Amino acid sequence: MPTVLIIDDNAAVAIALEVLFSLHDIHALHAASPEEGLDLLAREDFDLVIQDMNFTADTTSGEEGVALFREIRQRHPDLPVILLTAWTHLDAAVDLIKSGAADYLSKPWNDNRLIATVTNLIELGQANRALRQHAQRARRQRRDLEQGFDLRGMVWQDAATERILHLACQVARADVPVLISGPNGTGKERIAEIIQANSAVRDGPFVVLNCGALPSELIEAELFGADAGAYTGASKAREGKFEAADGGTLFLDEIGNLPLAGQMKLLRVLETGRFERLGSNRERQVKVRVISATNADLPAMIRAGTFREDLFYRLNVIELRLPPLAARPADILPLASSFLANGKKLDAGAQASLLAHGWPGNVRELKNVMARACLLAAGDTIKASDLGLPISPVVPSEAEPDRDAITQALARASGVVAQAAADLGLSRQALYRRMERLGIARP
Repeated sequence: MPTVLIIDDNAAVAIALEVLFSLHDIHALHAASPEEGLDLLAREDFDLVIQDMNFTADTTSGEEGVALFREIRQRHPDLPVILLTAWTHLDAAVDLIKSGAADYLSKPWNDNRLIATVTNLIELGQANRALRQHAQRARRQRRDLEQGFDLRGMVWQDAATERILHLACQVARADVPVLISGPNGTGKERIAEIIQANSAVRDGPFVVLNCGALPSELIEAELFGADAGAYTGASKAREGKFEAADGGTLFLDEIGNLPLAGQMKLLRVLETGRFERLGSNRERQVKVRVISATNADLPAMIRAGTFREDLFYRLNVIELRLPPLAARPADILPLASSFLANGKKLDAGAQASLLAHGWPGNVRELKNVMARACLLAAGDTIKASDLGLPISPVVPSEAEPDRDAITQALARASGVVAQAAADLGLSRQALYRRMERLGIARP
């Protein structure tokens, strides 16, 4: 239940307000003096303060109320304060509203207006408090992530990326295969590096094999090695990636390109840790953490008979789905800035162009765009024209809500202005201005 503090030396006023608020499920406490009110604020949490402007020492000037308000604002800068007085001084009211007072009401007050104002301010305050708490929690989680793990210089800002990083660090110490899925260019290898860097084998080798960059007949030799004469051109024995990664991590990118014969051998290594080089009958033993990545639809490949279902489940003990860059837009500008060279900066137009682009090539495309812009920019400031991105059409903004839209939103919100403003995509102050301009009375 929300709680309001009433600071007023008139006990009758306090009782009337307490009864009014109790009828609307609002708890109220009373302080008879500024000193008592400040003491209560120091000891308890309140959603809103209603304070008188004149106390026993000075009955008409409002100076005591001004001093009290400024003290509350200094100690509790985010706490909404409604000023209440029988002596209305317009200049003082305007000055205090500019200083952050939520409203200024005269005695005797209008019950409906007061309740509507208090309800709106409490809801807005609770929403703002929730946003601040969320932001504080996000900052704390990011700090814990950065201080507790080796993130290999990862640059990010988006919550979607942070969720992937948390999960990657969480599973890093588990000795199980990890499958990283996502479009090309999203940074799957960087996630694999982070898993390796925070694993029990972080001091071991980190070996990479791109299964899509080799002809199918050479992938097995790359993975498992080959004895001399195992295939045309194999003039001497060679070590495979599994042997090179012994005691560390093997990252298999584009795993969907592995041929069926290689899939069968990979499954055996995952299950037993044993394999033979091509052309050899001698069995070798390794201890390797396998992380694989794909941009392919492996379940569809299983249905088509081009990928083994048993291997899929063996690789997919933990799956990390890395979203495309367009789905984590808060990462775009931090990443772009990290790719800048020689102290160059992005102007507002360049930033807008970067945010408007769809990034089909993801982080890899962004890196290439920034490298090009750094070369072409005439000075230290990169402009939109330096990026070489297609010009996005200007999308007209939505029409301003008319009288009918506002009254309907207020009706849906049962007169709660903060909720109606949220439904209309406006701030509470912006909605009040429109209501005043259109002659719509406050609920």
